[in-house]
Amino acid sequence: MRQIFSIILVLLTSCVLAGCAQTIPKEALQLRKESFELRQLQTRSFETSNEKELLISGASVLQDLGYSIDESETGLGVIVGSKDRDATEAGQIAAAIFIAALGGGSVPIDSHQKIRVSVITHPAGKKTTKLRVTFQRIVWNTRGQVSKTQSIEDPKIYQEFFHKLSKAVFLDAHEI
Repeated sequence: MRQIFSIILVLLTSCVLAGCAQTIPKEALQLRKESFELRQLQTRSFETSNEKELLISGASVLQDLGYSIDESETGLGVIVGSKDRDATEAGQIAAAIFIAALGGGSVPIDSHQKIRVSVITHPAGKKTTKLRVTFQRIVWNTRGQVSKTQSIEDPKIYQEFFHKLSKAVFLDAHEI
């Protein structure tokens, strides 16, 4: 009798738990149209099979742009860097002053941010290497809380990086 009760309890528990399972919406697994465009913006091909030299050039460009190299694993083709910047915005300050003047108390505003960059290389043929760079930012407010984390998608930033990297690769290839 005890075994039958245990089996029934297990079956009922299984049915209840199966009813609680959530399904993933189909749109969650589909890439946005912008994802392909962003990946094209972030990736370039270089006519070299020497990933290590390409990474060294990438690290030099990052340092020229004010980034500190936080992690480097040339064997895996990865470099991660960051830099700290001010994140205050005049609009947020004005809104906080306005709310305080109305008696709404203090409102936290963005104070500082860390901009992170990752550079990844991988072979794309016998004499071609692809390099992808991504920029993200983490913003903290005046209460020390993270207020934003976002990918940076400004084409100018990527164009500047790849322009400088192309020059560095050219100079390194010609030992100038």
